Amino acid sequence: MLDLYIRNHMQKKNYLWVREDFRIDDNPALYNISNIQQKIEAFFIYDEKKFKNRSAQRWWLYKTLVNFQNKLNNIGISFKVYADNEIQYIKKLIKSEKIDNFYYNAIARPDEQLIENEIEKNLTIYDVNYKRFESNLLQDPFSVRKKDNTPFQVFTPYWRNAEEQYLKNKNFINKKITYKKSAIKEDNNDVLNLILPKNEWFKKFEKFWTPGEDMAKTLLKDFIKKKIVDYGTNRDIPSVEGTSKLSPYLAFGEISSQTIFNECYKISQKKIGFRKYINEIGWREFAHHLINFFPQMQTGNLRKQFDKFNWVRDNVKLKKWKQGKTGYPIVDAGMRELSETGWMHNRVRMITASFLVKHLRINWIEGEKHFRDCLLDFNAPNNIAGWQWVAGCGADAAPYFRIFNPILQGEKFDSEGMYVKKWVKELNPIPKKYIHKPWEMPEDEQSKVNFNLKKNYYAPIVNHAEARNSALEAFKNLKN
Repeated sequence: MLDLYIRNHMQKKNYLWVREDFRIDDNPALYNISNIQQKIEAFFIYDEKKFKNRSAQRWWLYKTLVNFQNKLNNIGISFKVYADNEIQYIKKLIKSEKIDNFYYNAIARPDEQLIENEIEKNLTIYDVNYKRFESNLLQDPFSVRKKDNTPFQVFTPYWRNAEEQYLKNKNFINKKITYKKSAIKEDNNDVLNLILPKNEWFKKFEKFWTPGEDMAKTLLKDFIKKKIVDYGTNRDIPSVEGTSKLSPYLAFGEISSQTIFNECYKISQKKIGFRKYINEIGWREFAHHLINFFPQMQTGNLRKQFDKFNWVRDNVKLKKWKQGKTGYPIVDAGMRELSETGWMHNRVRMITASFLVKHLRINWIEGEKHFRDCLLDFNAPNNIAGWQWVAGCGADAAPYFRIFNPILQGEKFDSEGMYVKKWVKELNPIPKKYIHKPWEMPEDEQSKVNFNLKKNYYAPIVNHAEARNSALEAFKNLKN
């Protein structure tokens, strides 16, 4: 009887594996394990290989870990950060500790599911009670299919079905944990210091971003109150603060897609801005749908005929594109905004991506890698699906003949040149007539404003008309 009493009253070992869900609210794994009302040990494993080519996100991760540790410690939950391989670390933990409960939130990506399967296999071998929860998306990416049970490859019918299914089945309640123990204080500085990149270019991000769940909530509230009504128009104007800026918070799970979706649905769904914004949530869902049904997209083209496409290898032009020195102002402004802030306006993302793959004919994989390294909001399915859409080699792809004209795009969406002048400051003296084509400005007019194209800026690295014709010819040959 005494042994039974001791076993029943021993402090259980309850572990919460934190991955991409750094929030207290609407965190199903945290909510459910907290209901046990026993001591909880939460942990995050920093695998350097995963962040090897994600320099910008290492800054956000560092800030997020510090923030989340403080939030958990304040309610009495221990939170440790370890540097290791996830599978190896958890295997050692299972063998060395008598674990009673092991909870975590799944990540809906093929590479992450392989890790989850291996860990669950070991948890089962050692008879550990584990629970996996879904919180990464609105719903399971495999659950939305066509009537013939095949996956969608076109966004509009996909999202029509997916949104209808979610609204029909959702039982969303933003569950807030009631767990509250005495506050504790922990220090993970040794591991945290390994996360920040040695190149300190990320320090300028401090001017533009405040990572954390609290800021995510503030931004969502502000967006719904002030911006969503005009989102349909303003989302395409890069000089206007018309977007939610929630994408990095969503990438790190500091706010959930369910929270965003359901808060937006509280306003009138007839408003154009509402529909446009909800479709952006839909695009994120669609990208995950694609990457799960077609995991080959992670390393190559969905449309296999593009494997034979005659891409151009030109490291000089690739470097100029990365540095924002192409001579096309709207392209250069976008690339400089990316370097300076770790983010780029969505309309400009399409323009810069199109320029790389169609004007320079450089493989989209090079662009995807650069965005992966520089974007604070990097999300593998979004990034890969977006680049393949622009290149024409993915699902629901832009047709090969759709080539963004960077001059016309600039004149249409940055008519006053405000966005260009913000990020390409050497063009500030240029009148708006020439702001998107400064090479057309006569020399006498250049001298009046003390500007010289070759000395103060750059001549275009390619001629638009010639580059467009070359791209069309290359894509035409692909069809033969």
